[in-house]
Amino acid sequence: MRIESIVELLSWVVMIALLLIFVPKKKLREAQIIFLIQQVMTWPLGFLVAEMNLIEYPVRFFENASRTSFTFEYFVYPAISVLFVLYYPNKQGLVKRTLYYASYCTAITVIEVFLEKYTDLIVYNSWNSYYTWLGLFVTFYLSNRYYRWFFRCYKS
Repeated sequence: MRIESIVELLSWVVMIALLLIFVPKKKLREAQIIFLIQQVMTWPLGFLVAEMNLIEYPVRFFENASRTSFTFEYFVYPAISVLFVLYYPNKQGLVKRTLYYASYCTAITVIEVFLEKYTDLIVYNSWNSYYTWLGLFVTFYLSNRYYRWFFRCYKS
């Protein structure tokens, strides 16, 4: 088995385990909304970036169906977003909230850069890590805002 396949399978296993451990049963409905709203954003954006040939995913699941990374766009990033939003420090100061965003975006970007450098899971063509970081920040922000809006309206 290639290292890329192992990394993808481990990504699924680790994310499923993290969701099972860190999503409380009473927050399952909220986690589903977060997961789905993140998919609404990342799935078409991932297609756009791949179709514009800004990024390539040489080794991926469903390689005949799509040029994007099914694992990252459809599952891993939405799952990370669930954890990001559920544990977002709403009642903390601006510095702590900003560091929260920065730490998530930086950690994911560092992992992506590592994968780009040492595996065939991702290849940057006309892309760089700054675009990744900014895209993560914006989509985290939008999913967090949507979640806050949705559940504020829902509870009223």
